[in-house]
Amino acid sequence: MAIDVEPTLFGDLADHRPLLVLLHAFPLDRRMWRPQVNGLAHILPVLTIDLPGFGRSIELEVAPNMDSWADAVAQAIEDRCQERPVVVCGLSMGGYVALHLVRRHRKLVSGLMLCDTRAEADTDEGRAARDAAILAIRERGMAPLAEAMLPKLLAPVADEATRDATRTLILEQPPDAARNALQTMRDRSDSRDLLPTLEIPVLIVVGSDDVLTPPADSEQMAASTPGSELVVIPHAGHLSNLEQPHAFNTAVSAFLGDAFLSG
Repeated sequence: MAIDVEPTLFGDLADHRPLLVLLHAFPLDRRMWRPQVNGLAHILPVLTIDLPGFGRSIELEVAPNMDSWADAVAQAIEDRCQERPVVVCGLSMGGYVALHLVRRHRKLVSGLMLCDTRAEADTDEGRAARDAAILAIRERGMAPLAEAMLPKLLAPVADEATRDATRTLILEQPPDAARNALQTMRDRSDSRDLLPTLEIPVLIVVGSDDVLTPPADSEQMAASTPGSELVVIPHAGHLSNLEQPHAFNTAVSAFLGDAFLSG
């Protein structure tokens, strides 16, 4: 399959340090990871990827589904990893992709970070909500989606600069990409059975005020994942990496240091 995701690498691939791969949330793109690129690229190389249709990427030439997205991400990683350890960090939608990536390409992933996400598939109510969002985007575009999602993506204490930047990222995404992503998330398979089988370091991060994937979801994932670590980021909603970048980066740095960079 031709790889149509558009990756950007920060750092030097000439050494053998682990590669950190960042997979973004819906309905944003890889630019949401700027605080992490700025804060973590000195520790190890960082690869940010626009998922199909978002940012600078184009849609895959197959019907939208989470497995094809995971395969495209795997190919992008393999093109750059040079047989080094790969640590995959997915937030929200990116977490769904990360779980499918581990299921389909387990040998590729040496460490996993699941941030503000969940392992279970959508409920009937959740699927109906995605269908309603697909229809709304088709009829009215991205602006209503941005206004509807902002209160869910960000905690009430988020500053205006973060709100404005998030709104801008949403409005810049193609409506087709948003609709296809909603369909892909709606139809994804349940990943809860995968968690007890993971034999790699796993970090689970969640904002204390996340209303889309609340801390209880992360607690369940942690309880099901042997040896995993759970970090709750205070005063953060669903986009914990943007709202509290210092706390988020500190948690990630500690995880990477303990699991991959010590010694």
